[in-house]
Amino acid sequence: MFKVAFLFDKSNSWIKKYFKNFSYKKKKFMFKFFFDSKKIKNFDIVFILGYTKILKTKFLNYNKLNLLIHESDLPYGKGFSPIQWQILKGKKKIIFSILEAVKNFDSGAIFEKKKIVFKGNELNNDIRKIQGETTLYLVKNFLKDYPKNILKKIPQKGKSTYFKRRNLNDSQLDINKSIKSQFNLLRIVDNEKYPAFFKYKSKKYKLKIFNF
Repeated sequence: MFKVAFLFDKSNSWIKKYFKNFSYKKKKFMFKFFFDSKKIKNFDIVFILGYTKILKTKFLNYNKLNLLIHESDLPYGKGFSPIQWQILKGKKKIIFSILEAVKNFDSGAIFEKKKIVFKGNELNNDIRKIQGETTLYLVKNFLKDYPKNILKKIPQKGKSTYFKRRNLNDSQLDINKSIKSQFNLLRIVDNEKYPAFFKYKSKKYKLKIFNF
């Protein structure tokens, strides 16, 4: 029986719904779900999903294998909000990587990559859905070949690039530019947490976007 833990972030737990009633019958696994990393010890696998806090090396050493999903073609695009930054750059083909969590963030060996092609009209909720479903696929696919696949990991090669953490100011629109030229920004904003906005005559105006 292999012990598998899922670690989610309380403040960023949107992805947890994709793992509701999670089960995998092809092999014998025991699954547990956590929001506190301090409670996770002696697991065969820990999937770190949507977790924004820095995990200490001490935690990584408590378990045999720590994995995370990162939405870029590593080592390109390490860091924060990789899907959002790539869409903002106009990318439609985005690589999802499942990799080992190590001390240096997003630098671990890679087990699998999966390419997702976006149409270019998806808004934030659509993007999140694709992200959640692809993450679920990569997790299940990894479990399918476990433990044989732990020998198939490939170290990252090439020059690393980094994305910074997004903040509220990154959702600002330029009133002197067209909606079309800023549509990718409108696609990635969250209507509640970090909505699109613009400033005009010393006032700040918030915009919400929906598709129908």
